[in-house]
Amino acid sequence: MSRFFIDRPIFANVIAIMTILFGFVALARLPVERYPAITPPTVVVTTTYPGANAKVVADTVAAPIEQQINGVENMMYMSSTSSSDGSYQLTITFEIGTNLDDAQVLVQNRLSVAEPTLPEEVRRQGVTVKKQSPNILLCVSLTSRSGTYDGLFLSNYATLRLRDELSRLPGVGEVTVRGIGSYAMRIWLDPDKLAARQLTTQDVNAALARQNVQVAAGQLGQPPNPSGQSFQLTVLTLGRLTDPSEFEGVVIKSGANGQIVYLRDVARVELGAQAYDSFTEVSETEAANILIFQLPGSNALDVANAIRARMEEIKPTLPEGMEYIIPFDTTKFVEAAINNVYRTLIEAGVLVLIVILVFLQSWRALLVPATTVPVTIIGAFAFMYLFGFSVNLLTLFGLVLAIGIVVDDAIVIVENASHHIERGLAPREATIQAMREVTGPVIAITFVLMAVFIPTALMGGITGQMYRQFALTIAATAVISAVNALTLKPAQCAAYLRPNAGRNMFTRLFDFFYRPLEAVYAWVIRQLLKAWWLLMFAFVGVAVFTGWWYEQVPKGFLPTEDEGYALIAVQLPDSASLDRTREVVAKMNKVFSRYREKGLVENWFVLGGISLLDGTNAPNGATAFPTWTDWSKRTDPKASQQALVQDLQMELGSMQEAFILVIVPPSIQGLGFAGGFQMQIEDREGVGLEILQERTQAVIDEARKRPEINPMRTATSFRAGVPQIFLNIDRVKAEKMGVTVNDIFAALQTNLGSVYVNDFNKFGRTYQVRVQADARYRSDPGLLRRLEVRNREGGRVPLGTLLSVESQVGPLSVTRYNLYPTASINGATAGPQVSSGDALKAMEEVAGKVLPPSMGYDWTAIAYQEKKVNGSAVFGFPQAVIIFTIAVFLVYLVLAAQYESWLLPLAVILVVPLGLLGVVAGVVFRGLDNNIYTQIGVVLIIALASKNAILIVEFARELRLAGRSIREAAIEASRMRFRPILMTSIAFILGVVPLVTATGAGASSRQALGTAVFGGMITSTVLAVFFVPAFYVAIQGLIELINGPPKIVPGGGHGIGGDEPAAVVLTTANGHGHGTTANGHHPTPHGAADGTVPAH
Repeated sequence: MSRFFIDRPIFANVIAIMTILFGFVALARLPVERYPAITPPTVVVTTTYPGANAKVVADTVAAPIEQQINGVENMMYMSSTSSSDGSYQLTITFEIGTNLDDAQVLVQNRLSVAEPTLPEEVRRQGVTVKKQSPNILLCVSLTSRSGTYDGLFLSNYATLRLRDELSRLPGVGEVTVRGIGSYAMRIWLDPDKLAARQLTTQDVNAALARQNVQVAAGQLGQPPNPSGQSFQLTVLTLGRLTDPSEFEGVVIKSGANGQIVYLRDVARVELGAQAYDSFTEVSETEAANILIFQLPGSNALDVANAIRARMEEIKPTLPEGMEYIIPFDTTKFVEAAINNVYRTLIEAGVLVLIVILVFLQSWRALLVPATTVPVTIIGAFAFMYLFGFSVNLLTLFGLVLAIGIVVDDAIVIVENASHHIERGLAPREATIQAMREVTGPVIAITFVLMAVFIPTALMGGITGQMYRQFALTIAATAVISAVNALTLKPAQCAAYLRPNAGRNMFTRLFDFFYRPLEAVYAWVIRQLLKAWWLLMFAFVGVAVFTGWWYEQVPKGFLPTEDEGYALIAVQLPDSASLDRTREVVAKMNKVFSRYREKGLVENWFVLGGISLLDGTNAPNGATAFPTWTDWSKRTDPKASQQALVQDLQMELGSMQEAFILVIVPPSIQGLGFAGGFQMQIEDREGVGLEILQERTQAVIDEARKRPEINPMRTATSFRAGVPQIFLNIDRVKAEKMGVTVNDIFAALQTNLGSVYVNDFNKFGRTYQVRVQADARYRSDPGLLRRLEVRNREGGRVPLGTLLSVESQVGPLSVTRYNLYPTASINGATAGPQVSSGDALKAMEEVAGKVLPPSMGYDWTAIAYQEKKVNGSAVFGFPQAVIIFTIAVFLVYLVLAAQYESWLLPLAVILVVPLGLLGVVAGVVFRGLDNNIYTQIGVVLIIALASKNAILIVEFARELRLAGRSIREAAIEASRMRFRPILMTSIAFILGVVPLVTATGAGASSRQALGTAVFGGMITSTVLAVFFVPAFYVAIQGLIELINGPPKIVPGGGHGIGGDEPAAVVLTTANGHGHGTTANGHHPTPHGAADGTVPAH
C-alpha cells in the first residue's frame, strides 16, 4: 500500500488536505462549551399561594404535588422550597441522558393528578412546569444612573420590552425579571373608613368582582335579523377598568337616600407593584435585573452571544436616561478557559517539534513529523463532529496530549528511511524498504492505543461523559495518525529526505552529551540484569507501595476553578425587615467599591429579599454576585479567587448586623448554586421542625471542630424558630355569631396578605387587581382587633371578638428533599490542602454521631455526584478501577495476539504500576487530590507506558529469535531503544509542561491533568528503561522453562507485517546511527551499526 502512495504523492497529499478540510468544516459547526452534556436535566414546578405562610404552603401545596411526582421515571432526586410569601418551587433532577421533553410531559401528567387537591387560590394562580437550568447563565441590568426612571418603571420596562424578546432566542430556558415587580392595581384599604361606612373587605371585593368585568355586549343587527337590516353595529361598554381613576369610581354601596360610597371614599388606588418584598441593584444603582436561565442541553456560549447581540440591537431603542450593562456572565470563564487551552495546544506543539529537531538534527527530517500535527489535530475535529462531541475542555485536553503521541509514527518512519538512505539507497527505495519493515508495528501500536482508550466509552454518568470525550478524541487522533503514517509520510520521506553531507557543530555537541549517557545506561543495565530477580523483588515492592499510596490520596471530584465571580449570601436576624436588609447591602456596597478601586472587582449586582442559601424569598435575606476583573489583570496570588474569597469573608463577616457567607461557584454549572458541599439533614419520622433545626445546628457545631471543614463557610439558613404571630380563632363563638371561618380567613388575607380579585389590561398585557390594607394598618398586632367581618345576617362583627393574638415561632421557609422535611447544610473544605472527599467523609462521621435514628442525611448537587462517582462499584470495585482493568486486559490481549504468547505481554503490562507511581507522586507533591482529571491521566499513562515498554520487548523478542541469549537480547534491545524512548518521552513531557504550569481561567483543571500525566510519564520512562529488561528476562525465561527455547530464525527475526528482516540498523537523519526496532529502528541481528556483537 505504501508503494502506491510513494508513487502517487499527490494522491497522498489530497487525502491529508481533505482530512484538514473536513476538520475545518466540522470545527465551524461544532458547539463550544466548557464541558460535554454532563449536567443532569431538571424540570421546575412553580406556583403561589397568596397570603399563606411557609408551613401552610408545605402542607397544602408541596405535600400533594410531591407525593404524586415522587418516583417519576429516571428521577434522581427532588427538592422543594415553600416560602413565607406563599411561593413554592419544586426542582426535579433526572439522570444524565434523560430526554427532557419526555421528563416534562411525565411530570405534567403526574401534576394533573395532584391539581384537584390543591387550594382554589393556588389553582387560580396556576401551576407551571418548565424545563430550566437551576443556575443563572448571565444577568442583564437596566439602570437609570440619572435617576430619570425608578425601579418600578425599570422592572416593567424590562418585562414589557425585553423579557419576551430574549425568551424567544434559541437555547433560553427562562427569563426572570428581578426588581420592584410587575404592575398591579393596588387598592389600599382604610379599615377605619370602611367601619365608619359600615362596610367590610368582603363588600369591596364583591364590588370589584361585579364591576371590573370583561363584557361581550354583542351587536345590533346581528343575524338572524329582520329583512332589510341595513347596519350591523358592535355594542361597546366600559367593562374591564384600566386606570386608577376608573377604579376609584367603583360603587361600593348605595344608601336608601341615594348616598353613594365609592371606592375612593374607603381606599387609596394607585398603579403600583404586585409585590413590594424585594429590591435589586447593580453596582450601587437601583436596577431591574434580567436573569437568563439556559435551556438544559443548549450551548451556553451560543445563548450568551445571542443575548449580547440582541441587546445591542435593542440598545438604540432604550429611552433616554436608561442604559443596560451585563454585570454577570458565566460564559466569560468558558471563553477564557477555551482560549487558554488553544494557546496551550500551540505551545505544546512547538515544544514537541523543538525536541524532535534536537534529536533528528535535520530540518528536512523535521518536516515529516511536523506536518503530522496539523493533519491529525485538525482532522480530529471531523471525528468529534461524527461522535456528536463539542469543543470543550475535555476534547481540547485530548488534543493537547495527543500531540506527543501522534508524531511517534512519523518519527518511526523518518528514522528508518534515513537509515536506508545513509546506507546508499535512493530516497524512494529507502522509503519503500522502511515501510515494508514498520507498517505492521505502526498498525499494532495503534490497536494498543485503541484498546486503552475505547473501553472508557463504556462508563456511565458524569464520569463516563468526561472519559468518553477525552479518550475517544485521542483514539481518533491515533487512527488519523496511523492513516497519515501509511499514506502521506512515505510520500514525504521519498520527497524530502536526502543523504546528510556531514556533521555540524550542533551534531557533535549533541553526541558529546548523549553518547556517554547511553554508555552509562548500557553498563547499568548489564549490571542490573546480572541479578534481575532483585529487580523483580523491587518491582513487587514498588507495585505494592504504589497501590497503598494510591489509596491514601484524598478522593475528589473536580478541582475548584477561579470562575471569575463569587456568590455572597446575606442573612439578617429572624424577622428583620427589608429596610434593615437595605442598610446591610449599602454597607456591603461600600466594601465592593473599595475592591473596585483596587482593580479587583469589576461589577456586582444584588438581589434583595432573596436568600441564596435556601432559594427562598425572605425580607431578611439578600444575595450578591461580585465579578472579579479579568484573569489577565489578576496575576498576583493575592488577587486569586481563593485570596479574594478569604479577604471578603473576613471583611464582610465582621459585620455585626448580619451573617454573611462568601461562596465559590460550583465546579459544574447546573449542579447546585455553589461550590463546596451540600448536605440535607432529613426528618424521616416527623419529629418536627424545631428538633430538625436543633440537630442540624448540632451537626454544624460538631463539624466546625473538624480540621477538614472550614468553620467560617459551613452554615445553614434553616430557621424553625422565627418569631411569628398566631391568631387563635374561637370557632365556636364565630359559629354562634354567624361568621364562617372562611370569611375570617378571607378578611385576614385581604387586609394583611393582599387578595387577588381579578385583572385589568394595560400596555397590551393583563395585570392583577390586588386589595390590601394600607401600610399603617399592618404595622401592629393590636390593629387586627379593629378589622371587621360580615356575618350571615349582614351585620358587622369585629375580629377582636373572635380571635386572640399570641406570639409563637415557626419556619420562615420549609424545604423538602425526596418528600422529607429537610435542613440544608452548605459547607466547604478547610483549604486547598483538604480534598472534598475527606470533607464529605468527615461530615458523614459527624452526622452518624449526632443524628438520632429518626433522622438521616442525603447528599445533593455536586456532593451527590461525587459520592455517586466514588461510591459506584462493580463486583465490589470502584467503576474507575474496573475500567482501568479492562483497558489493561485489552492491551494484554492485543499483545498476546501480536506475540502469539500468553505470557510475553506481561513484560509490557507490568510497567503500568511504574507509571501510576509517578501519577501519585505528582498529585501528592503538588497537594492535589485524586479527581476525575487524575483518573483520566491514569488512562493516558496506561497507554504511554505500554507503548514505551513495547519498544524494548519487541526488539528483545526479535534479537532472541536471531539467536541472542535472553539476557543479551534484553541488554541490546534496551541500549538500542534508549534513544527513541528518550526522544519521544522528552517530547511528550515537554508538551505537557504548559498544562502543569497553567494559569488563568481553567488553570486548576489543566494543572490537575498535566500534573498526573507529567509525573506518570517521568516514572514510566525513567524506571521502565531499567525494569522492562528485567521483566523480559523473567517472563521469557519462564516461557522457555515451560515450552523450551524458541526456534532460531537464520538471519534474524522478521518484523510484523513485512517480508524483510526486522532487525536492522537505523541512523539518525545526519547519518550517525543508533539502532532501533521494527517500529522504526531495528538493528541488525549481529548488533551495532558495524555489524559486530561486542563480547560480554
